[in-house]
Amino acid sequence: MEGGIHPADASAFRDCFSLAWKNPYILRLAFSAGIGGLLFGYDTGVISGALLYIRDDFESVDKKTVLQESIVSMAVAGAIIGAAIGGWLNDRYGRRFALLFADFLFFIGAVLMAAAPNPSVLIMGRIFVGFGVGMASMTSPLYISEASPAKIRGALVSTNGFLITGGQFLSYLINLAFTKAPGTWRWMLGVAGVPALLQFVLMLALPESPRWLYRKGREAEAIAILKKIYPAEDVEAEIEALKDSVEKEVEETGSSQKIEMVQLMKTKTVRRGLIAGVGLQVFQQFVGINTVMYYSPTIVQLAGIASNQTALLLSLVTAGLNALGSIVSIYFIDRTGRKKLLVISLIGVILSLGLLSAVFNETTSHSPPVSVAETSNFGNFTCHAFGSVTPSAHWDCMKCLKVSHCGFCASSVDKLLPGACLIANNTVKDTCHNDGRLWYTRGCPSKLGWLALVGLALYIIFFSPGMGTVPWIVNSEIYPLRYRGVCGGIAATANWISNLIVAQSFLSLTEAIGTSWTFFGFGVISVVALLFVIIFVPETKGLPIEDVEKMLEERAFQLKFWVKRPEVVKKPIVVKKTSDV
Repeated sequence: MEGGIHPADASAFRDCFSLAWKNPYILRLAFSAGIGGLLFGYDTGVISGALLYIRDDFESVDKKTVLQESIVSMAVAGAIIGAAIGGWLNDRYGRRFALLFADFLFFIGAVLMAAAPNPSVLIMGRIFVGFGVGMASMTSPLYISEASPAKIRGALVSTNGFLITGGQFLSYLINLAFTKAPGTWRWMLGVAGVPALLQFVLMLALPESPRWLYRKGREAEAIAILKKIYPAEDVEAEIEALKDSVEKEVEETGSSQKIEMVQLMKTKTVRRGLIAGVGLQVFQQFVGINTVMYYSPTIVQLAGIASNQTALLLSLVTAGLNALGSIVSIYFIDRTGRKKLLVISLIGVILSLGLLSAVFNETTSHSPPVSVAETSNFGNFTCHAFGSVTPSAHWDCMKCLKVSHCGFCASSVDKLLPGACLIANNTVKDTCHNDGRLWYTRGCPSKLGWLALVGLALYIIFFSPGMGTVPWIVNSEIYPLRYRGVCGGIAATANWISNLIVAQSFLSLTEAIGTSWTFFGFGVISVVALLFVIIFVPETKGLPIEDVEKMLEERAFQLKFWVKRPEVVKKPIVVKKTSDV
């Protein structure tokens, strides 16, 4: 945010489209780099649907929860490494090179997944995809931030968030498109290579970040790019401010090239910026968002909806709401401000998680009973555990599903009436369906299943505009130019580590303590996140880097975030010229 002070007001959204219309080059930069967000979103969404069919193809995956979690979370483990290396790669070789390398790795991973003959190769492909997603997740917003005019930077970085959610929506469409195709999940995962290839081609024709070039001493290239981005009257001021920023770094550290971690942590402004930036990235995951995106079809089935295809279709609705929320963020981010959006978002998330917890508690405690008569109609298909109990013992659907390799065949009259507890395999499933019944293995029939869908929808509506996009925006603007690459890498790595913890533990948690208590736990974490945002996160709307640093230095974090901050008038920068001799 070098340069003059650009006040962000209600016209920021209009300015974004106005400038983009006058200078399409800006949008070309933003959307080409933003495809990295599309890769991130597509991979997050596609695995949730593909997992339903991977379980059908590989019996070992269906029987072992740890294998299911590994297929999801190994991509996240790869992303941790990718984000950590990405910070160094960005500072050493540039933002453009990092995106190109990320695309290459993602494409290799997509090919491996599509051709996987067994779960081991599939997991290897997921790791390669993770490397690419991790690098792209921190590089895309950084590149957009450094190649955007300051007054519309928030809106343009939000396009990365829109493409993340757009990628998730696209993944559900792809999932639905291939539900009847041979090799369902192979197509779902293999198609992921297309956007990676597209971005690779587009980025070959685009320049490096002008700010990275300038800091590396390639002033002529940087100035040429800035002239393409900024209006003619603003170019000189931006160049002068960028020059002052780099000179200040050299004066303070003796070099604009080498970054030492010890010095980074000793710098008060950077340290406080990292607390805010890393904290936001950690809480973004710990309030449960990627649980909803990774496992949304499974959650829908836990709510009592049996069909894989219906679960995918309903999950498409949540992905669409997520994309819609990111469009709302583009409109409000430079108008309402980062902090206020975060607070509103978290309050809604807390209420939504409370509703989900209550609904799943109700569905668990009031599931349909298991009938001896209904079960005996299926002869030798009776669940082994149920067959060994006394007739007087009370069994219901939930108790049946907790037994290994057993499923619930609902009554043909009404799914809420007593049903049968049977062995879970494809033969029994087909027999149940042929009798005009619904087959459940991951959730039980419930009259409140629709409320779970309402809770999921509300969660997405509140999460997406605030906690979905703002952490990436804050991390792209809160650090001094010299530290943006390495600090962005640290924050992105924290995000992916948190993502891994949640993805690896969600299904195990639901088995150990139940879905209701799992969502309740996410709700408690959301309350802590709300307090964190109010105390530690500064409002950076409309501020240049110099003022953000000053705010962090003085710890002036505007606790009364609802009070409108006095608007700061843009200060012209006078460019000194040497007098003629």
